[in-house]
Amino acid sequence: MFGQDLVALLKDKGYLVIETDIHNMDITKYDDVNTFFQNNTCDAVIHGAAYTNVDGAESDPQTAFLINETGTENIAKITGDLELPLVYISTDYVFDGTNNTPYEPNDKTNPQSVYGKSKLAGEIAVQKYNPKHYITRTSWLYGHKGKNFVETIIKLGREKPELKVVNDQKGCPTWTVDLAEAVIKILEEIYPYGIYHACGSGETTWHGFTKKIFQLMDIKIPVLPVTTDEFPRPAKRPAYSVMNNEGICQHWEKAIEQYIKIRSEV
Repeated sequence: MFGQDLVALLKDKGYLVIETDIHNMDITKYDDVNTFFQNNTCDAVIHGAAYTNVDGAESDPQTAFLINETGTENIAKITGDLELPLVYISTDYVFDGTNNTPYEPNDKTNPQSVYGKSKLAGEIAVQKYNPKHYITRTSWLYGHKGKNFVETIIKLGREKPELKVVNDQKGCPTWTVDLAEAVIKILEEIYPYGIYHACGSGETTWHGFTKKIFQLMDIKIPVLPVTTDEFPRPAKRPAYSVMNNEGICQHWEKAIEQYIKIRSEV
């Protein structure tokens, strides 16, 4: 979702974009990454590749760490050697969710899931091997070009007489377009190297997010608030993963309104 929106926005701005995927660069293989950068020159690298199956990572930690740690380490080492600025897309899952105020970029990390631990390992590799880094954490991502919570909940809302949705997890829904624009802003305005939170402003629960989506889609079924314990999952989710984005992305409600407005056109 994110990569396709990012590439489109960059091309609209006139940038030459070198797109990669496993077919032309397997990030888990150092030689693959090294060869790619020997054959291609660039001014900056945006690393959005990841193992993102949060629950799947619990039963397959080896693959999660291979992609999220080893793959990221390979990119960080080579871009560091080439002195290229590196944007690494990370996650709110690096936090344990025990805060009651929005997380700041330099707050203590304490991931509770294999996925979160593997993404934090990637952050550590980036900091170790490439001083010119932008670690960019995001959360609750949705976009027009991939499977996501918004489309799933709309489908269920049209099929079910009522829905039960978790109401004790708070976070920041983020539109992939907003994340892409934030990354471009960071690079174009030459932000200081470091850690940033690029997520929707404000906060809500999955229940609150659902109610807003249904309001915009004119879906009128009951949405019942439930606890996380009523929907057990293999991976532990942070109960509170609200992050302070310092205004880099718009409010989550404005973003979902725009998403729904153009949804039928995509």
